[in-house]
Amino acid sequence: MDKEHIGGDFDDFLRDEGILDDAEAVAAKRVIAFQIAQEMERGHITKTELARRMKTSRPAVERLLDPANPSVTLSTLERAATAVGKRLTIRLSA
Repeated sequence: MDKEHIGGDFDDFLRDEGILDDAEAVAAKRVIAFQIAQEMERGHITKTELARRMKTSRPAVERLLDPANPSVTLSTLERAATAVGKRLTIRLSA
């Protein structure tokens, strides 16, 4: 174990490793995918129905909901949010 990080902040560790931005992007995508899945469940919306509402394919919806797939565009996330009756809000923070 690298003693430099003992007692340090996990974000500092990720930053030092050069992977903080990627880790935060993956975490944000996972949260949004989870929230979309929750809204689908609440609204009894199937993946096929979500694809229809988004004017896309079911495999595209599968990729959107896959927490391990970080390659989803903001446009796709916005369309998914709209399809479940929500709005996607993005903001910068310190």
